[in-house]
Amino acid sequence: MRRKSQSESSLAEVIQNIPRITNETVAEHREEVLSSARKYIYPLQHSKHRIVIISTIIFAVLMVLFFVFCMLALYRFNSTSTFMYRVTQVIPFPVAKTGSHFVAYENYLFELRHYVHYYQTQQKVDFNSKSGEQQLAAFRKTALQTVVRDAHVKELAEKHKVSVSERELNDQITLLRSQNRLGSNDAAFEDVLREFWGWSIADFKRELKSQMLAKKIISKLDTETHSRAQNVLSQINNGGDFAEIAKQVSDDPGTKASGGDYGRAIDRTNRDLAPEVVNTLFQLQPNQVSGIVETPLGLEILRVREADGSTVRASHIFFGFKNITTYTDPVKDKEKPRYFITP
Repeated sequence: MRRKSQSESSLAEVIQNIPRITNETVAEHREEVLSSARKYIYPLQHSKHRIVIISTIIFAVLMVLFFVFCMLALYRFNSTSTFMYRVTQVIPFPVAKTGSHFVAYENYLFELRHYVHYYQTQQKVDFNSKSGEQQLAAFRKTALQTVVRDAHVKELAEKHKVSVSERELNDQITLLRSQNRLGSNDAAFEDVLREFWGWSIADFKRELKSQMLAKKIISKLDTETHSRAQNVLSQINNGGDFAEIAKQVSDDPGTKASGGDYGRAIDRTNRDLAPEVVNTLFQLQPNQVSGIVETPLGLEILRVREADGSTVRASHIFFGFKNITTYTDPVKDKEKPRYFITP
């Protein structure tokens, strides 16, 4: 009974000591409860903050290591691997500088890799052999000079407001397709590109656009060749003898002595002639003379002698354009290129 009495007494004492919560004291009790919980929340928040800092530091270190690795691979070891090529497509590492313009390392690898692919797969060149190493060294130098020259072409294009539109590019591709120069379909053409050059169709378009831009620059600046062609066309239209004039002025040594005669029948799929020439020849009637036809190498005046529907026999007078270096070398001399690699 004594123990029971003591337990009841203790319970009553505890109950009496329990704080009473009223409308006046509810805010005070809420703060008391929250403050006791904060000691468990704050360490967790502190841990999250530390995790963010550590993660950021690790990411920064990894990025620095990655950039160091890439720079060593590109500038020390001159890597041409597919991985490094993909990296240069994302990160614009420079390979050279001309004037105020940087030349992208990706352009250099694009130019070099398709040469290497062709000689490895089609010519079976072993670039690990002594002769192969010498050949690769020559390719590296050529590729570097080519991309710097292309950079100068782009400078000239900006200066003279020359460009190649998507429509012009697509028209050229359509012309090539019409003469069966790009395979029977896209799949067959892409297979050939991949097999011979390691290219996609997009890569082919990129290269073709670059060539078309260089051609337009030459055509724009080589006014002397345009004047020669226009003067000769005027002579022919005024009754001049086509063959005799060809013997005097044509820049084609292979046909000049024969008065410009191609010496063979030409069909629509002939790949020895520029596609613009073939396209124009099949629009002319026998004994008809064309206007001035522009090709990647120069200007031509054409005359069809015979036509039977599927082939033609014709003559031409050729006026060769000056080499692109005629216009890029002065830019190069003025803005000495600075190379970041030694090919």
